[in-house]
Amino acid sequence: MAQVSTIGLDLAKNVFQVHGLDPQGKVLVRRPLRRTEVLPFFAKLAPCLIGMEACGTAHHWARELTKLGHTVKLMPPAYVKPYVKRGKTDAADAEAIAEAVQRPTMRFVAIKTTDQQAVLMLHKVRDLLVRQRTMLINALRGHLAEFGIVAAQGAVGVRSAIAQFRADQASLPELARSAIRHLIGQIEAVAEDVKKAETEILAWCRADAASRRLLTIPGIGLITASAIAAAVPDPTLFRSGRQFAAWLGLTPRSQSSGGKERLGRISKQGDGTIRRLLVVGATAVIRVARQDNPGRAWAKRLLERKPARVVSVALANKTARIAWAVMMRGEVYRAPAV
Repeated sequence: MAQVSTIGLDLAKNVFQVHGLDPQGKVLVRRPLRRTEVLPFFAKLAPCLIGMEACGTAHHWARELTKLGHTVKLMPPAYVKPYVKRGKTDAADAEAIAEAVQRPTMRFVAIKTTDQQAVLMLHKVRDLLVRQRTMLINALRGHLAEFGIVAAQGAVGVRSAIAQFRADQASLPELARSAIRHLIGQIEAVAEDVKKAETEILAWCRADAASRRLLTIPGIGLITASAIAAAVPDPTLFRSGRQFAAWLGLTPRSQSSGGKERLGRISKQGDGTIRRLLVVGATAVIRVARQDNPGRAWAKRLLERKPARVVSVALANKTARIAWAVMMRGEVYRAPAV
C-alpha cells in the first residue's frame, strides 16, 4: 500500500469504490469502502494523487482528503466517461477516474471552500424561492380571473389584483375567499424570504474582495458578482477569457470539418445560472447603449446590424471575458478611453 501513487475514487451515498495504481500503472488495490471506512483507509496511506468526479459531495470529500495530506483533483464527469472501457459499474468508473486524472490535458474543477459552497447554496435557495413566487402569482392571477378580477403584468399588477380582491371579496364565495387568502399569504411569505436571502448575499458580496472588483464592471450587479466569485474560486484554471466564456456556454458551437469553419448558436454548456445573469445584465446595458453614451459605442454599433437579443448574448460574452481578466489581475475595471 505504501507504493500507491494514484487512486481513482468513485463517490456514492454509502458504498465507495477505490482503484489504486503504482507509479508504473499496476493495479495494487481494487475494493469497495463503506462511508465510515473512507477516511480511516486514506489516513493509513502515504500522500498520493486522488481523482474524483465533480459531483454531489465531491467538494466535501476533497476537503477532508486534503487535510490528510493527499493531492485531490476533481474532474467533470463528462470528461471521465470516455475512459470507461465497457459497461457501467462502480469498479469500471473508479478505474476510468484513475486513468483520467493522470492525463496531462485533463481539465480540473477547483475545490470550493465551505464559505463558497454556502454562498452558492444561498443562490440556489433564492432561485427556488423566486420560482415558487412566480408559480404562486400565476395561480393567483388565474383564480382571480375566474371572478372577473384581471390586473396588469408585473409586480404593480399583482399588488393591484390583491387590492381589488380585498375590496370586492365580500361578493365572492367563502371557499374562494379562503383559497385566495391562502395564496396571498404564501406569496407574501415567499417574497419576504427572497428579501432575506438577497440581504445575506449583499452582505457577503460587500465583504468579499473579488466580488467588489467584479461590481465595477457594467452589467454585473450584486447577485452576479457574488455568484461568479463563489463559483470560480481559482481563475487560473482558465487559460484565457474566451475559455471562461466557453465554460459558461457563451461561445458559438463549432461544427467544423474538412478545413471549413462552421459556427452555430452558443453552446449553452456550463453554468446556466451565471450565463442567465450575465445575459440579463447585458440586456440592461443595451438599454443605455441605445442612448447617446460614448462608453457603450461598441454595443450601439452592433445594434445597428444585429437584433437586440443577439447583441445581449454578445455583450454577455464580452462581460465574461472582462470578469476573468479582473479576477486574474486583481484589479478593478477601467472603462476604455473614448
